[in-house]
Amino acid sequence: MKEFFKRQIELWGEKSQERLQDKSVAIIGCGGLGSSLALALGASGIGQIHLVDFDEVSRHNIHRQITFTLQDTGRAKAKVNEEIISKRSPFVEVESYIERFEEFAARNIEVDLILDATDNLPTRAAIDRFAKERGIPWIYTSVEEFNAQVCFMDKASFEAFRITDRTPGGIAAPIVMLAASFEANLALRYLAGLHVKKDLLYYLFFDQSGEFSVQKFAMPLYEK
Repeated sequence: MKEFFKRQIELWGEKSQERLQDKSVAIIGCGGLGSSLALALGASGIGQIHLVDFDEVSRHNIHRQITFTLQDTGRAKAKVNEEIISKRSPFVEVESYIERFEEFAARNIEVDLILDATDNLPTRAAIDRFAKERGIPWIYTSVEEFNAQVCFMDKASFEAFRITDRTPGGIAAPIVMLAASFEANLALRYLAGLHVKKDLLYYLFFDQSGEFSVQKFAMPLYEK
């Protein structure tokens, strides 16, 4: 195990790496963001990873959902990502759930952190309600066109967002990978016991001139 995680141990020490082994996370959505999270976190040393997605791989997914190949067309996204994680690391227990978030929530599985990798606001609102009821932090992440938003949700209220069924605009793979990488970094820092800035919304975007920028916004706090 020490040899497998050698470079991470050099970064934050053996105790933090051992701490990860005792942690459990749920990744809700196994498409663009979820695929990138599977690669970023699947071999990091997190003890348990639960993958939740009801959907199957379609041809139009493959260009930006980086764990899938043409041969995976028609297969369950959660199951494909489970296989990817299992192949990459012998130190993680991974299980896939081919169902919607509401069905997974009813299982009452205990996790230390929920990672949003969905593509719609109603599901994120459901994740927020579930997380608030059980006192579990979660990381909100969304991507559209050349923009992304990421926030470590602890005491923040997701009600700050207007919940609609609006379909996202077009998207390319790199911004998805960028957002997922940011999300994965927040997750790993938190789970390893390092400091993370909570309830701060990061807005990452490329403007019309091609300049990359990051803006930060304090989220309103949740009121019972």
